[in-house]
Amino acid sequence: MNKTEILAPVGSMETLKAAVLSGADAVYFGLGNFNARRNAQNFSENDVKQAIEYCHSRGVKVHITLNTLIKDTEIKDAVEVVKHICQSGADAIIVQDLGLAKVIKTVCPEIEMHASTQMSVGTLEGLYELKNLGFTRAVLPRELSFEEIKYLCEHSPIDLEMFIHGALCMCVSGQCLMSAVLGSRSGNRGLCAQPCRLPFKAQKGTGHDLSLKDLSLIEHIPELSEMGICSFKIEGRMKRPEYVSAVVSACKKSINDTYTSLVRKDLSDLFSRSGFTDGYYENELGRDMFGFREKENVQSATKELFAKYASIYEKEQARFNVSLTFQGKIGEKAALNAACNGHNVSVHSEMLCEAPINRPISEERIVDALKKCGGTQFTVESIKINGDVDYSLPVSVLNSMRRSALESLEKLMCGQAERKLNPAPIPTDISSKNQRKIYCRFDNPNQIPENLDADLIFVPLGTDDKLIKDNGYGVELPHGMFGNGEKVEEMLLKSSATICLCHTLDAMAVAKKCKKKIVASPSLNVFNSLSMDTAKNLRINEVIVSNECTVENFKKISSPIGKGITVYGKIPLMLTRNCPIKNGKTCAECKRESEITDRMGIKFPVRCHFGYSEILNSRPIYMADRLHEIPNCDILFFNFTTETKREVANVMNAYYNEEKPQGEFTRGLLYRGVE
Repeated sequence: MNKTEILAPVGSMETLKAAVLSGADAVYFGLGNFNARRNAQNFSENDVKQAIEYCHSRGVKVHITLNTLIKDTEIKDAVEVVKHICQSGADAIIVQDLGLAKVIKTVCPEIEMHASTQMSVGTLEGLYELKNLGFTRAVLPRELSFEEIKYLCEHSPIDLEMFIHGALCMCVSGQCLMSAVLGSRSGNRGLCAQPCRLPFKAQKGTGHDLSLKDLSLIEHIPELSEMGICSFKIEGRMKRPEYVSAVVSACKKSINDTYTSLVRKDLSDLFSRSGFTDGYYENELGRDMFGFREKENVQSATKELFAKYASIYEKEQARFNVSLTFQGKIGEKAALNAACNGHNVSVHSEMLCEAPINRPISEERIVDALKKCGGTQFTVESIKINGDVDYSLPVSVLNSMRRSALESLEKLMCGQAERKLNPAPIPTDISSKNQRKIYCRFDNPNQIPENLDADLIFVPLGTDDKLIKDNGYGVELPHGMFGNGEKVEEMLLKSSATICLCHTLDAMAVAKKCKKKIVASPSLNVFNSLSMDTAKNLRINEVIVSNECTVENFKKISSPIGKGITVYGKIPLMLTRNCPIKNGKTCAECKRESEITDRMGIKFPVRCHFGYSEILNSRPIYMADRLHEIPNCDILFFNFTTETKREVANVMNAYYNEEKPQGEFTRGLLYRGVE
């Protein structure tokens, strides 16, 4: 079995110590405002060095999360954070933003860069793109099955990490705009308000049809490790230290084949939402995966249970074997050498060894004094005494020498070679040509009016190829590809389309492999000028920026390739692999077109494609009367979803005439933005 890394979440110094002393092999935590749990206590720049030294001296690695999207106005601050992390000795940085990835690989190529699950990469094609970008590890989406994970492990060019326990979002990580659109608190910016945990109802559903039970795959760690997963990640940077200790301990038990149903019950009692699920892993999706935080779940976390797991990290645990060599001589200071994991330290007594008045100190007393390492992370493997013991030395001196040697050894073990830092990249300063091309995307070709005046039209992959060829349409690759990379590639190779609309790195990689031109959709989460530079390097031809980008932010984005913005459409709020409508209807009853209703009675359309579902906003973005406020824009992007052919024609006429909106509409996040 491969070495299994237990990667624990940390939101404070207290939790960090709980994780380490409970047996975690690595920890991850946030720094400042550029991480996906900004509401956690997190760490200040002054705390980071102390935290890293504490971990490294105990053989524990430190991964720091910078896994949010950054604005152009924040690039300078983000660069300084990157520099501080690299100089602090952290082992890896977890990243979402393509521009920030470019900063890290330019400023400090030595540090490992891990792709956050927020990057939504879950295919082999996407993993190769991550490798080309300089990533050495990827955190897989939680939605993958056993067979899909196994396939990736067998072929991946980089290391793979996966979440093993904790909260399970309904939406694929990095693809959720629900919190942002409903309350301007963005999950991609670290402030998700979790509106999905509130009542959302599908017809005949559970009543909480966007809320899944917590994930738990702890019992599967041995087989996953055998497959090749190198790191098992626990979710919960905002959880209590006792919770982190309990989950780390449970993971260790699974590795040692001592994980039991009683341990699992403890975890469920500490925190769960109607229990746990492994539905994605077992490829058994459906109603049984859904759950929410009930009264019984809260009451099960007793003081006695917390105390049980708090006791695990009350004392330092021995982690390392140390070899000691002691020598003394009358008239000289005694010397003690300590060796551990290739490190050596030597200390000397403050007083001289003296001739004995009655009898010399015995070897037994020296050994007894030196082997007392309780309360430290060391255990003595061997003690060697050089020379004759014909001198006198107080036991208190021996104790002091032992403590000093182990403290020095601990400091030496947490040492980090200084990293060389390079100047940060400078965004390309190119303004838009402002050609104002019109791109339209349709759910199906039956929505397209005749004589539609648009520069480019996208229809779904799989549309009749004669229609594509005769009209010069582009094709939209599936938003959720999961294990279907090869199938999508096969379909695309048969298509006459020369250009693709790609939502993720997975789709982009397939389009590039098939030698198609690429337009990146808002779901690729391009948010700043440096990400635009990276997009060009990825051979993307044009980019529609993130739907979380404001008009003001858009103005600041310079780009060497064409850039566009969504000016119409019911934008996708969630990409899900577990359809909420199936909680009450079959696919035949639904006909792939249904809706989910929130507690205020607002209805959100649900559309299914290619084995995944998209939950759309209840109202379309409308900007026909305010297009003049969006300068430096190459592409106006129209996203048609539920509209009929006549409604599409009316919308386009309204835009050609710059008419004011009628009926229900929204400006999206174009003005109010996200926190």
